[in-house]
This record gives sequence, C-alpha cells and structure tokens, in this order.
Amino acid sequence: MKQLWDKWKPYIISVLIALAVGGLSALLSRNGMESYEATVTKPVLTPPGWLFAVVWTILYALMGVGAARVWLTKESEARSRGLNLYVAQLIVNFFWSLIFFNAQAFGFALLWLVLLWVLVFLMVRKFHRVDRLAALLQIPYLIWLTFAAYLNFGVLVLNR
Repeated sequence: MKQLWDKWKPYIISVLIALAVGGLSALLSRNGMESYEATVTKPVLTPPGWLFAVVWTILYALMGVGAARVWLTKESEARSRGLNLYVAQLIVNFFWSLIFFNAQAFGFALLWLVLLWVLVFLMVRKFHRVDRLAALLQIPYLIWLTFAAYLNFGVLVLNR
C-alpha cells in the first residue's frame, strides 16, 4: 500500500493544490458571480453557469497532473522554468475571477486573461521540452482560455 501511495502522492498533492487555488478563487468570487448573473448582459454562446464549475474542475485536475509529471522528471532548466511558469499562471488564474466578477473590471480582466493565456502558452512550451504528455494535458486549458477571452470581450462590449 505504501508503494502505491508513494507513486500517486505527487499527483494527488498537485491536483489538490490546483483545485484549492481554483476553489478559493471561486469562493472569494461567489458574491460577484451572483451579481454578474443577475445584472450583466452575456454574449451568445455563453454556457450555463453550472458548466463552468465542471470545466474548471477538469482543467485544474489536468493542470495538476501535468505539473506533477514535470515535477517527477529529472531536474533541468526547462523543468524549473516550466514549474515557475506553472506557479505564475496559477497565481494569475486565481486573480482573474476577482477582477472579472468582484470588481467587474471587464477591460482589465480581458488584459489579465491575455497575460494568463501567454503564461499558459509559455508553460506548455516548457512542459513539452520536459514531458510531452504534460504539455498535451494543458491544451484544453488553452482552448478554454481562448473561449473565455471571447466571453470576456463580449461582456465588455455588451456592458459598456
């Protein structure tokens, strides 16, 4: 049993950290999300609210698995830079919900989202140099961030 735990421990811890960051951000943004749902005009293709929680849970799990895979590789400059980018994007990710929902600073949130997209793109490139699968696990995240940018831009335009 100990061998099994030792094998899965980095993955479990990494996924839990990513989910904790996302969960705390969502918890701190809850009131802003309620206000947003009640007062903001949303663009076409906006999914139902419940879907965001499902998608983000999956994305945070994929982030965590990818980061664990990179963490478990041999120490290298690409590994260190990839993990630094991972932490940086996780921090930027955390604050986006606060900016978008709580402050309803939609223009600044869009710029922040572009920063997040760039950080994730750079992270994927570094991850790819260390572990191809870790990089591929982040592709849904990049796609979702691109869709989120469309939604953020739409909200910005529709709620001037």
